[in-house]
Amino acid sequence: MTDYSEEQRNELEALESIYPDSFRVLSDAPPCFTITVTSDAGENDETVQATLKFTYVDKYPDEAPSYEIDSQENLEDNDISDIITLLDQQAEENLGMVMIFTLVSAVQEKLNEIVDQIKTRKEEEKLQREKEAEEAEKVLFHGTPVTIENFLSWKAKFDIELAEHKRKKQKEEEQAGKIKLTGKQLFETDHNLDTSDIKFLEEAGNSVEVDESLFQEMDDLELEDDDDPDYNTVNLDSE
Repeated sequence: MTDYSEEQRNELEALESIYPDSFRVLSDAPPCFTITVTSDAGENDETVQATLKFTYVDKYPDEAPSYEIDSQENLEDNDISDIITLLDQQAEENLGMVMIFTLVSAVQEKLNEIVDQIKTRKEEEKLQREKEAEEAEKVLFHGTPVTIENFLSWKAKFDIELAEHKRKKQKEEEQAGKIKLTGKQLFETDHNLDTSDIKFLEEAGNSVEVDESLFQEMDDLELEDDDDPDYNTVNLDSE
């Protein structure tokens, strides 16, 4: 007949010796205790930790002990679920043998895996940030590649903005009274300008007074230039 109490007592003594700093007895009847498991240090000395609480049942080790995660540090909810699943599997495989050391060792390995996963995830996030920064820098220096579609879209927007700018500028100039029309614009605005000179002469009676004193006698003008071989004297009297 199996002496369950004796097996449980012997295992408790062994566990206290193996885990002197993390083993703590909570009660003797039924035997209940905790063992704190900490992962190896990861990057920047990061660790994860779980405190496992075990309670012996009367027929342990022929029946699995009761267990739960009493407390934890830096573990996600899915990590806790994975640890409980692992404990279920290990307990099933080790029925009939004292198993606490085996269960704790399995959790220790799992915590180390979790730290490695955290390190890998952080490295991937760092690489992703660097990639996004490089892509943003490329866009900054090289701009957006021009395609027919985005060029036509830009052109349509540009034309609208240009027309609006011209309209606003013309409106501002009109309000300020500073519209300056070109000769062509004046002609297009008033077609009577092409006959304005004729009308002026008609209104003056087709007579234009000339002040003859403004002119000298032709004989008084020094028009001859004997030194110029290309000069030809014009006989004004011949006309």
